[in-house]
Amino acid sequence: MYCDYNVQQEETVINIIGAILKQLVGRGGIPKDIRDAFLKAQKVGGRRPLLADLMRMLRIAIASLPQIFVCIDALDEYLPKELPQLLESLRDIVREFSGARIFVSGRPHVGDVIDRYLPEVAAIPVSPNEDDIRNYLKMRLERDEVPEAMNTGLRDEIVRIIVDKMSKCTSAFPLHQRCILTSDCIVSSLLH
Repeated sequence: MYCDYNVQQEETVINIIGAILKQLVGRGGIPKDIRDAFLKAQKVGGRRPLLADLMRMLRIAIASLPQIFVCIDALDEYLPKELPQLLESLRDIVREFSGARIFVSGRPHVGDVIDRYLPEVAAIPVSPNEDDIRNYLKMRLERDEVPEAMNTGLRDEIVRIIVDKMSKCTSAFPLHQRCILTSDCIVSSLLH
C-alpha cells in the first residue's frame, strides 16, 4: 500500500484494511467464509462492511496462509486522525498471527504515534545514497525527449545541484522504515 497526501480523505482504515483483504483473496478464488461474511454484512441495511466485519474477513484470509507481509509506504501522508485506528488494527493482526509481518515507512514525525501503538517496532533510518541519486538523475536525463536541449555541462550542473540539495534535505529529514519484529523476523535495509 502507498499512502498519498492527495487522496487522504479516501484513505480510511476501512479502505486500507479492505485493500489488504482484496490483495490476499485476489490471488485465487474468494474463500466461502469470506464471501458469506461479506454477504452477511451487506444484508444489514445494504451497508458496506464495517471495520469489525473486514477484520473478521481478514483473519479468515490470513489464517489460511503460512506467512503474510503487509507493507505500507509513506505512512506520514496518511490522515492523522485515522492513524491510531489503523495502527491498532495492524497491531491486532501481528499479535494474533505469528506469520504476519508489517513494514511501514514514513518520516520521523509519525514515529511517536507508531511507537505508542506498536511498541515492539524497530526503526531503521534510511537515507538515499548520493551515488544512487546521481545515477538516477543521469538515467532520467539520458531519457530526455529533447536531448539536444542541454549540453554535457548543463547536465552535470543539474546533477551536481540536485545531489547537493538532496544531501542537505535527507540529513535534515531522514526517512525511517519500521518493522514489527517477531522472534524470527529478519530486518533488511529497504531503500525508500
